[in-house]
Amino acid sequence: MIYIILAIVVIGAVLILYMLKEGLDNRVIKKELVFPNFPDSFEKIKIFFISDIHKREVTEELLSQITEKVDLVIIGGDLLEKGVPLLRVKENISKLKQLGPVYFVWGNNDYEVDYRELDATLLDLGVKILDNTAVSFESLSGERFILLGTDDLKQERDRLDLALQDSGDEGFKVLVSHDPEIVKKIKKEDNISLVLSGHTHGGQIRFLGYGLYEKGSYKKMDHTSILISNGYGTTTVPFRLGAKSETHVLTLKKG
Repeated sequence: MIYIILAIVVIGAVLILYMLKEGLDNRVIKKELVFPNFPDSFEKIKIFFISDIHKREVTEELLSQITEKVDLVIIGGDLLEKGVPLLRVKENISKLKQLGPVYFVWGNNDYEVDYRELDATLLDLGVKILDNTAVSFESLSGERFILLGTDDLKQERDRLDLALQDSGDEGFKVLVSHDPEIVKKIKKEDNISLVLSGHTHGGQIRFLGYGLYEKGSYKKMDHTSILISNGYGTTTVPFRLGAKSETHVLTLKKG
């Protein structure tokens, strides 16, 4: 009997160590996304996408894997949660700014702190906050690449209509929303080619392939396409199983 108990204890300890390793992984997934309507004059746009940082520190090990120049760094919400000091946020943003200009959308956990203080901190750090707004990049030939962002759905602060109004009609549109449920509000006539989101952590802890949420993935839908990230950090417990921590370097191009 004692050997059975000892075996259970050893297996449990190994499993916990493995889940901790999965939760602290510094994985960068590099992916090319092709679109028939991508503007020719831009050739390609490279994005570093990171969501759900929560309590984690952005590590040099992560940054060292991003050897190519990126055009945009996008934080897909849940930059922090209750109990995370603003000093850590400042340090994380400082590291991410080494890669390129930083853009941010609000997630549900970002509202667990004094969001006015967080807002002011991000603005001081030169981060562009996309809260139901859009920013447009125009090539010399007049073609436009448009980055839209909505505020958090769970807080009922999202106003996709305002972001679309801000974006105008013409241009290649990428929408960033912390919560992937935003796709239910997108219409075909909105002409949003790509959605970037996180929030679900890929279920965070999955058993036999099953979890509370779908594992992170890239999907093409009838009216848009969506990338859902497992996210970089964790919530409640610093463990993952079957949904390893991840970030993305995305190359958008015509094809």
